[in-house]
Amino acid sequence: MSRRVLVTGGASGLGLALTKACLGRGDRVLVVDLAESRPASVPEAADYLRLDVRSQQDWDAALAHVRAVWGGLDVLVNNAGVATGGRIDVESISDWERVIDINLLGVVRGCQTFTPLLKEQRSGHIVNTASLAGLIHGPGMSSYNAAKAGVVALSETLGFELAPWGIHVSVICPAFFRTNLHESLQGKDTAMEETALKLITRASMSADEVAQVVLKGIDRHKRVILTDRLGRQAFWTKRLVRPAYDAMATRAGQKLARKSGDA
Repeated sequence: MSRRVLVTGGASGLGLALTKACLGRGDRVLVVDLAESRPASVPEAADYLRLDVRSQQDWDAALAHVRAVWGGLDVLVNNAGVATGGRIDVESISDWERVIDINLLGVVRGCQTFTPLLKEQRSGHIVNTASLAGLIHGPGMSSYNAAKAGVVALSETLGFELAPWGIHVSVICPAFFRTNLHESLQGKDTAMEETALKLITRASMSADEVAQVVLKGIDRHKRVILTDRLGRQAFWTKRLVRPAYDAMATRAGQKLARKSGDA
């Protein structure tokens, strides 16, 4: 059955991969992103609107468009986000404010805007893109980890809160995969940014491969969608073998300190 899908940040990275995967299944897709006019990357079969997830006015316009054109929505994918990283004494408060406003409050705004429509329908699926960083909190990434952990907590909360209306909620928690996310890095901690760049560009999975796993998770109404073996291993190690997890994260912190010249 064809679904009506809205994807934020759908012009690149995982958002674009999810857009293409949904279109390939016959879904109707509305891509929203920051560009004023339709980016060349967006497939012709998808609709396009400009939307800054920090703007409630833009969110209201997207809701009005969905109501007018489709008469409803089946899947809301809150995917837009930026990369950030930095040690607590290096990263600025303005960097913290930026990542919280986009990565966490951007998701909150999407959920708040579309929940009334989904309740009216008594159906729908909210899919929020977090990260493995929302579950596994390595050193040097305080702001990113905090924002993504917030997305995980929000998603779990809404999964229980909205279930009486037949609304499902999933959170995507991928480890590093090949994408353009590193292009959004703007912090002052160059040591941490170098590490993030290597992890992203050398990752084994592509955005398209992650998107296929995500679609299967959506179909199964999975609350937490872990997309790769590394993520599953880290998640279960933290839950079941906490001393091993602590030792691994401690070594990572020591390595970062040596690299940055702090130790």
